[in-house]
Amino acid sequence: MSLFFHELKSKWKALFFWCLGASALVVSGMSEYSGLQGTGESMNELIAQMPESLQAILGTGTLDLSTATGYFGMLFSYLILITTIHAVLLGTSTIVKEERERTAEFLMVKPISRSRVLTHKLLAAGCNLLLLNGASTITAVISISVFATEGESSKHVVMLMIGMLLTQLIFFTLGITIATWGKWLKRSTIIGATLLLICYLLSIAIDLNPSFEALSYVTPFKYFEAKVILNEGSLDPLFLTISFIVIVLSILGSYSLYKRRDLQI
Repeated sequence: MSLFFHELKSKWKALFFWCLGASALVVSGMSEYSGLQGTGESMNELIAQMPESLQAILGTGTLDLSTATGYFGMLFSYLILITTIHAVLLGTSTIVKEERERTAEFLMVKPISRSRVLTHKLLAAGCNLLLLNGASTITAVISISVFATEGESSKHVVMLMIGMLLTQLIFFTLGITIATWGKWLKRSTIIGATLLLICYLLSIAIDLNPSFEALSYVTPFKYFEAKVILNEGSLDPLFLTISFIVIVLSILGSYSLYKRRDLQI
């Protein structure tokens, strides 16, 4: 377990600032809501008058901005972008760190298999994802409870954050898979970030043009949208299934690739 704790220790400072940034986004956003709380209906009218392209970028959709949960739903599109950027960068850096820092030789001479090495790295990285998601969830629930009116429940918000965690895991495991592909070692971070950006822009394009709706299965940013979960109060079973399939296949692929790749030491 020394490798597991070493991985946790090596990333705790970066994790602290990611948690701080995500929490600051939620707190500052909900603080702005407190100033608009008395003009909720006019905010809805103002958003409705905006161009559809701007509404798609803001992530408003059919959200009721007169409620604390609805306003958080708008913030959620930015929060999930931040946490998935962290996830994909964590996925690529988890694998290439030793080779970039020239410590791969030291790691490989230890009497543990590559599969075990990868398992410890995955567990440590998984803790990072859970802690970032947990910090965001706690901050969101507390912030919303301060401004929530009667009838509003934090249950839907927690459900939304579960969806965010699954999206984090998708991009993290995809990042791991990209990094374990030997030919992509030096460009894995760029490839992972580019993939995330394409998925995000595609989700906006789908909102702008309903004819692209079939592409919703391609981008994880459409799996757990705030406007759907807050209105329906549930996670889509089909997107849940797709998420688990992508995560499992990515992890299995990572083990297969990692055991066969040549380490640059």
